[in-house]
Amino acid sequence: MAEGRRARAACRRLAGLIIGLAAIGGSAAWAATATNTFQARIVILSTCIISVTNTLDFGTATLLTANVDQTTTFDVLCTNTTTFNVGLNAGTTVGGTIATRKMISPASATVDYQMFSNPARTVNWGNTVGTDTVPGTGTGSAITFTIYGRVPPQPTPAPNTYTDTVTITVTF
Repeated sequence: MAEGRRARAACRRLAGLIIGLAAIGGSAAWAATATNTFQARIVILSTCIISVTNTLDFGTATLLTANVDQTTTFDVLCTNTTTFNVGLNAGTTVGGTIATRKMISPASATVDYQMFSNPARTVNWGNTVGTDTVPGTGTGSAITFTIYGRVPPQPTPAPNTYTDTVTITVTF
């Protein structure tokens, strides 16, 4: 019996010691950690898009005896530092050129018009890089460009709606 009491007393001391150690160190005494690192990565490629276009609307006219001037805008979005050139083609109407584009009616009559890159309407806006395009450098945000349009005086064709489709080209 004495041996049983001694064994029980030793067990109580051992249990007290374990409880005491746990109270001092908590579970951290038994925890271990390991760490490592990784990278986050993205590759940005040089690019441009035409993000917004608007109609060059010359409105309603009666006789084409004086200049009819209007403007429109479009937005180009390019990655930051990307250099580019913006060109406008001659349109889709047969006989149109960069210098004198043509709007056509369903009856095939035409109205001449022009597009310029400056407010004074002295710099023709064409499609040949280095000659008549407009240069720019991307900012990562949209850049707005203004087209300065003009219908010059000319013989007035029959009443109708006249249209043309012009392609914007961004070369980067």
